[in-house]
Amino acid sequence: MRDLRWKVLSTSYVYENKWFHARADSCELPDGRIIEPYFVVELPDFCNTIVVTKDEHIIMVRQYRYPIDQTTYELPGGVIEKGEDPAIAALREMREETGYISNDIEFLYKAAANPALNINTAHFYLVRNAEPSGKDQPDELEDIDVVRFSKTEFIRMLQENKFQHGVQIGGMYAAMIRLGWLNYP
Repeated sequence: MRDLRWKVLSTSYVYENKWFHARADSCELPDGRIIEPYFVVELPDFCNTIVVTKDEHIIMVRQYRYPIDQTTYELPGGVIEKGEDPAIAALREMREETGYISNDIEFLYKAAANPALNINTAHFYLVRNAEPSGKDQPDELEDIDVVRFSKTEFIRMLQENKFQHGVQIGGMYAAMIRLGWLNYP
């Protein structure tokens, strides 16, 4: 198989802050063509958790997303701090955003969030037997509602395209496969 990797000729950062770095690279393709600028967005890795209670309800968060001007239903999750174990981050984010706790956590998969533009990785976990602790602690600028869906409601909403966070949908299906909630023909 031929090598498809690009050679980086130069990199220039065009914007940087705590959570977001954008750079413009000059790259040489294997056939010698040059692409410049090729913009790359550096974002931190993040985690999302499919939270399932003992009675098979799914716990999600409801929040407004300014870029798309919509209120969405999403999996609890957030940024993995530098050096933090992704599973620990998933449990932390679940507790902070929903107030639910559990130690019954299972890694589902990790994937590049948007490999054409971003460098970050998304980590997905399934948490079973979650129970409310009554101690949610959302981040300072998070304005979220905790919502609870039955298994039937969750599957119906997924089939009706009610979830808008595209990166999370794969995690939802992976969890349903692991839980045995999908019917195969």
